[in-house]
Amino acid sequence: MAKHIKKILNYQVIIYPDETIGSNKPCFTAYCPALEIADSGKNIEEALKNITELIKFHLDCLKRERSPIPEGVSLRQRDLVTTARVSVKV
Repeated sequence: MAKHIKKILNYQVIIYPDETIGSNKPCFTAYCPALEIADSGKNIEEALKNITELIKFHLDCLKRERSPIPEGVSLRQRDLVTTARVSVKV
């Protein structure tokens, strides 16, 4: 009988304020650059929940298609991911 091995992958997710297409209601978009997929939610928690479910679904599809599964990001416990806002004249 074949053993199923579980591997934990960490994917970077970027969440930002956005507007729902069509209604222009405020929402949050969650984007996973490594997989090039996005989802949204009414708040940050919902957006993160939705993108997590979408990531699982996407990886299941890749596995069924026997396509390679992209590795997640490797962050150390003390790593900090942030942004730098820069003003430039264009």
